[in-house]
Amino acid sequence: MNSIPGYIDKHPQEAQRLVGLNYGQLKKLIKQAIALHRQVKSEAELKKTRIIKKGGGRKTKLSLEEQILLTLIYLRQLTTFQLLGIQIGVSETTANDTFNYWFTLLGKLLPPSLLE
Repeated sequence: MNSIPGYIDKHPQEAQRLVGLNYGQLKKLIKQAIALHRQVKSEAELKKTRIIKKGGGRKTKLSLEEQILLTLIYLRQLTTFQLLGIQIGVSETTANDTFNYWFTLLGKLLPPSLLE
């Protein structure tokens, strides 16, 4: 998926066609979504009882920006998760899980009319 954020940065006028938001709106949404994600993660961290030291586990293949773009592309294009995963370079399950996580967070930032 490295090519999609790079493509949008090089061709900001194409953001509207890909995700349904202009470039400025997209960058603002990404910044707000990442801030909300970090807040949710920090609140969840406070409630955890850790057995294993923080930082373990497998690292994600996609950056936070790429995960948000995956969700927005799915909402705009309504493709299958299998095809979206192939295009982005992740499994169908990863694409589905990523979408479901970010869809709930974006639902807090965007009006319902944009998500329907």
